[in-house]
Amino acid sequence: MAIFSLSKDLVFPPPELAEPDGLLAIGGDLSPRRLLVAYRHGIFPWYAPGTPILWWSPDPRLVLFPRELKISHSLRRVLKKGRFQVTYDTAFRDVIEACALVRLRKGEETWLVPEMIEAYHRLHRLGAAHSVETWLDGRLVGGLYGVALGRVFFGESMFSLVSDASKVALVHLVERLRALDEAIIDCQVSTEHLKRMGAREIPRSEFLQRLQVAIFLPTPYLWPTHAA
Repeated sequence: MAIFSLSKDLVFPPPELAEPDGLLAIGGDLSPRRLLVAYRHGIFPWYAPGTPILWWSPDPRLVLFPRELKISHSLRRVLKKGRFQVTYDTAFRDVIEACALVRLRKGEETWLVPEMIEAYHRLHRLGAAHSVETWLDGRLVGGLYGVALGRVFFGESMFSLVSDASKVALVHLVERLRALDEAIIDCQVSTEHLKRMGAREIPRSEFLQRLQVAIFLPTPYLWPTHAA
């Protein structure tokens, strides 16, 4: 199949036309409007420094249904001790920059190039992107961020500076979503770490069907009203 080249129009090809690896389109921009259109259709940007913007819709899709969360015995002990303080949307910029920095310090490539960081920070200021932070003795030591539409949380990245910090953030996010019918956490691509916590792969067709229901459902109050 051909990889589609995007124009200035805020239109994406059907996700079903993606390459076997999930690559669907190239080009376009990272404006808030385009990003929100993409997420509503199960598409997300992911590209390396120095390359054009690449848009993906993988098949299968890794998702975590809140009621299927698995918490290990060791993590339960950590949660019970209350070692970490957990906050929401108090340090969005710090979280996304830490997600990039931790990867770079490990010698890994990151898709969180400066323009991506700015794009998601704009979404945060508009109330569409959110973060969960974990703190230890007043220091930010872990967290995650993503895009929230309706009852779908599109997880983008997470980081830990100490053991279990990002897992604690994820558990708290799941607990906020657990009571909501049709709620989904989109984990995008498969990782063993998330599978151990209950995430599972489903066909893209099923994901898209669930998405079109969940994003149009009303969302009860979940996030603070201010942006950081």
